[in-house]
Amino acid sequence: MVFLELLAFMLPCYVANAAPVLVGGGARLDMGIKLGDRMDLFGKTKSIRGFLGGIAAGVIAAGVIAFFWPNLLFGNRETLFLSGAMLAVGALVGDAAGSFLKRRLKMVPGKQFNVVDQMDFIVGGLVFAYPFASEVYTVPNIVFILVVSYLLHVIANVSANKLGLKKVPW
Repeated sequence: MVFLELLAFMLPCYVANAAPVLVGGGARLDMGIKLGDRMDLFGKTKSIRGFLGGIAAGVIAAGVIAFFWPNLLFGNRETLFLSGAMLAVGALVGDAAGSFLKRRLKMVPGKQFNVVDQMDFIVGGLVFAYPFASEVYTVPNIVFILVVSYLLHVIANVSANKLGLKKVPW
């Protein structure tokens, strides 16, 4: 049962990371800013609408989970909602940080960067949610979250690529 609860806990993070594929586009998150290395801050694939839409979708998922499963892990809706909202925010910040890192390493947008491409949003989400959910952060729970999240991310991205929703399968 605890593994199902951990997946439900992480759902706002997953939803926030997936939503920009559906709602993104438009103005760039970095507004075309280039740093001294002449590389984009985040790149052309990160948009304001995708960033904010992803956060909104994740926060909505957190609200739905808190409403329908109020005793999940913490025993109260408020902590569940706040941790879920922070998972969503952290997921998009982590994803942007991964893009920032790829640009600093002079990697072109769309080039695969194993592990970072799959885990930047998870690490970001977990870091942001920690103040609200520290009791969830045991070694077995974190190992489960990291392994399952990696596998789910690979499966979701390969599927999105095959459906034509993403240009690359990572």
